[in-house]
Amino acid sequence: MTDAATSLTSSVTPIEAGEAVISAAFIETAPILALANGVALLPATGKRAAAHADGAILCTASDGRRMATGGDDGRLVEVDAAGNIKEIADEGGKWIDAVALRSDGAIAWTAGRAARARAASGETRSLDLPSASRGLAFMHKGYRLAIAHYNGVSLWFPGAQAKPETLEWKGSHLDVTLSPDGRFLITSMQENALHGWRLSDNKHMRMSGYPAKTRSLSWSPDGKWLATSGADACILWPFQGKDGPMGAEPRECGVRAGVQATRVAFHPTALVIAVGYEDGMVLLCRVTDGSELLVRRPDSGPDARISALAWDARGARLLFGGENGAAGLLALPQA
Repeated sequence: MTDAATSLTSSVTPIEAGEAVISAAFIETAPILALANGVALLPATGKRAAAHADGAILCTASDGRRMATGGDDGRLVEVDAAGNIKEIADEGGKWIDAVALRSDGAIAWTAGRAARARAASGETRSLDLPSASRGLAFMHKGYRLAIAHYNGVSLWFPGAQAKPETLEWKGSHLDVTLSPDGRFLITSMQENALHGWRLSDNKHMRMSGYPAKTRSLSWSPDGKWLATSGADACILWPFQGKDGPMGAEPRECGVRAGVQATRVAFHPTALVIAVGYEDGMVLLCRVTDGSELLVRRPDSGPDARISALAWDARGARLLFGGENGAAGLLALPQA
């Protein structure tokens, strides 16, 4: 990894965030980092926008035009590319546990045992949940939400009066994600496993064997692979067939014995995956042949774990950050 031919470290601009990085994104073309102390940092200008002046950022979502942040102050806000703050909701001190955005301007969030959805028109609907939820995603067809909670996932049409459909499986379901083609819904579990459903018939699928919890999930641009953290490699589950990963073996890339992968992020157009590790290293791995490029070397300091990875829309830049406040922006060399 020290050979110049296998290293991109010289193409990285360091960023000193100063606080633990919660998430990374690009708003229009501007990189943005959400920090644990309630600040949204725009590295290009150095602006630090106080999204949550009296609390910490707990969750974020971005659609390329805005970043939404939820805090332990009970507020949900949006941040634009200039660092302007707009309050969306105030839950009176209840923690905002999850947030999701839809391309038409709709937004959804959870607070306590309530899920709320605000349509682009401004109308807000609420749903009582069986437990608190930290996993939330808009589904690809219709104005519909997938909400992970204890013992399963609720599929809710906020604009309809019908009772939500429930996908049941015992245990605590945390994050939720849908395949790009909308055929599969996957959740991370409190135990070291993933659970999934094929939505055409609600057939179950179980993905286990992780030594740690899976906290980062990313789909390939063609929808044929799901990359996950939670092991000493990036684990890639195949979704090419009608049964998804059932009966098929996962692949590994970026294997580092005894060092856990903590964040994964697929390139938006290529079969290349960015992998961040608990020691601060960042790699790019090509799925087709397993080749690797070093983006960031390991960090010898404490709390070095990579906690955020994000590509820009063109796949020309990669933004990353760690729990120790160290971050960076990779600009891929142009051919």
